[in-house]
Amino acid sequence: MASMPKTAHEDLHSEQGPLREDRPDRAKNPTIKVEDLAWLEFEKPDLDAAERFAHDFGLITAYRDDAELHLRGTLGGSQCMIIRKGLASRFLGPAFRAASTADLHRLARATGASVEERLAPGGGTMVRLDDPSGMRLQVVAEVEQLPELQHRAPLELNFGQVRRVNAPQRPTREPAWVERLGHVVLETPKFNRTLDWYQEHLGLIVSDFLFFPGQRDRGATMAFIRCDRGATPADHHTLAMHLGPSRRYVHSAYQVADLDAVATGGEYLKDRGYNRAWGIGRHIQGSQIFDYWRDPDSVMVEHFADGDMFDDTVEVGWTQMSASGLAQWGPSVTANFLGAKPSAHMVRDLVAALRDDDNEFDIRRLVGLLKVATR
Repeated sequence: MASMPKTAHEDLHSEQGPLREDRPDRAKNPTIKVEDLAWLEFEKPDLDAAERFAHDFGLITAYRDDAELHLRGTLGGSQCMIIRKGLASRFLGPAFRAASTADLHRLARATGASVEERLAPGGGTMVRLDDPSGMRLQVVAEVEQLPELQHRAPLELNFGQVRRVNAPQRPTREPAWVERLGHVVLETPKFNRTLDWYQEHLGLIVSDFLFFPGQRDRGATMAFIRCDRGATPADHHTLAMHLGPSRRYVHSAYQVADLDAVATGGEYLKDRGYNRAWGIGRHIQGSQIFDYWRDPDSVMVEHFADGDMFDDTVEVGWTQMSASGLAQWGPSVTANFLGAKPSAHMVRDLVAALRDDDNEFDIRRLVGLLKVATR
């Protein structure tokens, strides 16, 4: 019988492990510690089409007028997503939840921002900020919490011991019924400065660092980042960021009940002609069972179940970044997921990034990024 690793997370470290000169996984004295990701904001030209996909994906309308669509999951809390009517489909930014308005005042003093009353459904207070890469975000507090809705419990499974007797399993092919928002993934050409900012101002801590092949000496190029709730476990990552030529949204992830919800929800989306980007599989960093889809505007979203939950005692991991290292099992990663198909927009961003001395994406980093897709 194979010996067990010291801990599952230690077993994911690179052969070198953390080095003395590595960047820290957390700030020593952050301004505040946000509690969670509150919601994400998008702009879409067609709110009716956005709502149809959202319902097929398993989100529920919480509020709708001619200008805005608010979408929620079945668990209590804030909405998962706010979609505003606009000229094009684009990501506007994330909102993080602070513990109190007092925290917002402390954050405002540290950043030179101001605390505002939030004049939108749910009310509350907020601070508007830009991170060093130029991404717009909000930190909110005291927003009215939506009540929990009826939702499906995870199925009883006959694994290890008999739990289900005289009761066949017949999960319905239906929307996956999202429970909550899990995380968002962003790309930035200013990775270290932006990560410093989230650590110092929002108190986020890193669960895992990844680095480009052959570039361990240059440090991390991706971070899976969680909220610091002390002894209370938090998602392995609420925010993930990686170094690249663009400042952009990559994908967001929404928790569902279990593997059957991921699978039957995917079959439901496939039956309706939507585009699967990658899945079904199980990730390494975060361990989620995943399934990625594109909405009609090609925005990528993920169903997930069974993700890792870490408290503040887990030490950061260091691992080489590779396409084959994205999953423990499942189909090979697709070009659709990686966004490998070149476009005029991608070429413009790449040229601009390589010409700009005020970022971290240079020719050597480009070579490393290209190696990721082949390993």
